Amino acid sequence: MSADEWEALPDDPFELLVAWLPHNDDPARPLMTVATLDDSGAPDARSLLLSEWDREGFYWHTDERSRKVAQVRSRPEVALCIPLLGVPSAGVSHQLVVAGRAEVAPVQEQQRAYAARPPYLQQLAWQNTPEFAALPQHERIRQWEEFAREHPGGLTAPDSWIGFRVRPARLVFWFGGPLTASRRMEYVREGDGWVRRILAG
Repeated sequence: MSADEWEALPDDPFELLVAWLPHNDDPARPLMTVATLDDSGAPDARSLLLSEWDREGFYWHTDERSRKVAQVRSRPEVALCIPLLGVPSAGVSHQLVVAGRAEVAPVQEQQRAYAARPPYLQQLAWQNTPEFAALPQHERIRQWEEFAREHPGGLTAPDSWIGFRVRPARLVFWFGGPLTASRRMEYVREGDGWVRRILAG
């Protein structure tokens, strides 16, 4: 990124999000790390898909019975780390970090996100349980195939399906490339706007 391009970075980070993140209609969803805190304050993390995003926040979905949901309900402060490919031919890469508070997403959004999932992930939402995980592999395969045969017309979301929206208080855009040291642009929410500053990479 040239000096002129860097100086032209927008005051509103949403403009950068539009340039960096895939549109919600794109079936290829970015994989991100979702970091939470347990009851003792220790960090925990796992990889999830970024289902959707908009000006209100960043959305992810999971099983309501999971450990991460219990952690979010207890301590809603979370961080998301989303590695993104920039311009491969130029060796440029990007990364986005989001820090904010998680809240249960609207029901309509949860239903829309489930409907957009490919068949494998829709079925996974039904069968990805501790009981299923404990079965021998041959039995897991048998039950998976049987479940698919029993639902040829598709699936609706199970009762355990839940989505969260992370409303960002802080956004950090990391710019990397081979020509010089990486650096970051940090946006911090202040009132109805954002304050930005440059950070070392």
